[in-house]
This record gives sequence, structure tokens and C-alpha cells, in this order.
Amino acid sequence: MVEGLNLSEKEVLGVIHLPRLPSINLKAETPFEHIVEQAVLEARILSELGFTGVIVENFGDSPFHKRVKDPLTIASMSIIVREVVKNSGYKVGVNLLRNSGREAYSIAVAAGAKFIRVNALVETIVSDSGVIEPEAPRLRSIRFNYPSVEVYADILVKHSASLRASLSMMEATSTLLAKGFIEDYVRELVEEYVDRGKANALIVTGLKTGEPPPLQLVRLIKKYSPIPVLVGSGVTLENLELVLKHSDGVIVGSYIKKNGKAGNPLDQARAKMFIDKVREIKNKVLQ
Repeated sequence: MVEGLNLSEKEVLGVIHLPRLPSINLKAETPFEHIVEQAVLEARILSELGFTGVIVENFGDSPFHKRVKDPLTIASMSIIVREVVKNSGYKVGVNLLRNSGREAYSIAVAAGAKFIRVNALVETIVSDSGVIEPEAPRLRSIRFNYPSVEVYADILVKHSASLRASLSMMEATSTLLAKGFIEDYVRELVEEYVDRGKANALIVTGLKTGEPPPLQLVRLIKKYSPIPVLVGSGVTLENLELVLKHSDGVIVGSYIKKNGKAGNPLDQARAKMFIDKVREIKNKVLQ
């Protein structure tokens, strides 16, 4: 038996990386009907394999705007998510990059999705899309009026730097504070996500897509979080058991794509290997 590992309620979420979506100023390269059909197909495959849910993400729309305002893109995303919800029969989430939380929440309400992913809920981050301000205040009214959608929030999100964390670390270095400061900072940040941002789950990532977070950081966030903690990048067959031991689940995108590359179509064989590994770990736990 693997000590400390209970898989009975672990989440295993696959990511559907959509190609570029239609917009008013930029025509999509892929016919829209094909985008819908492919998203539905990938969701069905992941559902049949045993994944607990999927996140539908506009990955192909890079370079990302801070917020998606294009009505055609939002309308397209709504239709795709609705079709995935109708045809997959399990948990569906929405991630509208880079930080379009209110728009994603609106799509989720209209399409029947269960949750959204927000990259910057209570942190101000510096990213390739510019300085992005916290989304929690923009979500306040819609969450109050339509409370059925959960918010999964990235903490110290990938492809960015937390402005607050950066300034705090500079202060810590200048005053020669060490490990104790880091732990106190993470504890305080988790509290803000839960108490002020009202997050339903936290997502821990590495520095970039396909890169795992430091296990020490996962453990630290899990230590202080009263809500589920998921690892949202860099999960592979090699590190899956250790990641599941110290978290409440995983979000896997890159590994289950063709050639293990984010943005590629789903590779059913790789997705099966991944979920089979989850079952293998579960069987080891039960022995």
C-alpha cells in the first residue's frame, strides 16, 4: 500500500486545446463545425476512458489578449462548450485565456458547464499579455446571481510572475528572511484565495506549459488549503504517483496530446496510458 495516497476522490481532468476560434478581425483556419466535432469527440474519448472531466480551452488564440471581448469568439466558445456538455455527460469546465473569468463564467452558465479556470483571481500578474489585474471583483455579481458554477483558481500561475510575490521576495531577500517567510507568504496567499477570492479549488503549475511545479510548493499549498489542490501542468507517467500523493488531483493537457505537445490533437493511446497508470496506482493502494 502507498502511504498517504487515497484515490477515491481524486480528480483527473483532461484539457481540450481548441484551435484558433473565429473572431471579427481574424478568420479561423479550421472550419467551425470541425472544431465543434473534434472537441465533442475528444471529450467523449476521455469520458469513456475514465477521466473525471475536461476543461475546454481556447489554446489556439495565442498571443492572448488580457480579456476576450470579441463577440464572435465568445459566441463560438459558448456553442462548443454547450455541445461538449450535451454529448459527454460528465464534468466540463471553461478556460478563456488569458484571464476572461467573467466571460468564461457567463459561457458556463449558458452552456451548463460546472466550473471555470481563472489564471489570476486575487493576484496581479505580469505576463506576455501585459499586467493582468485580479478577476475576483469582476466575478462578484454573476457568482451571486448564478452560484452553480465553481471557480478553479491558479495560484502563482505559469507564464507569468505575481507582482505581489515578486515584491515580497525582494523584501525578504533584503532583510535576509529565509524559509519561514516563504511558508508564511504561501499561507497568507492561500487564505486570500479562499476567504476573499472565494475559490473552490486551487491549481498549482510550473513556470510554463508542460513543466511540473516544485513538489515542495504543492505540499505547502496543500498544507494550508481547506479546498482541493490540483496540479495543473507537467504531469507525466513518471511523476503521477508522487503528484497524486500530495494533491487532490491533476489537470493533464500536454501529455495526452500527439507527441506530448500542447495544442496537438488528442492522442487516444497516450490518454489511455495515463488513465491506466492512475488505475495501476489505485490498485497498488488497495493491496
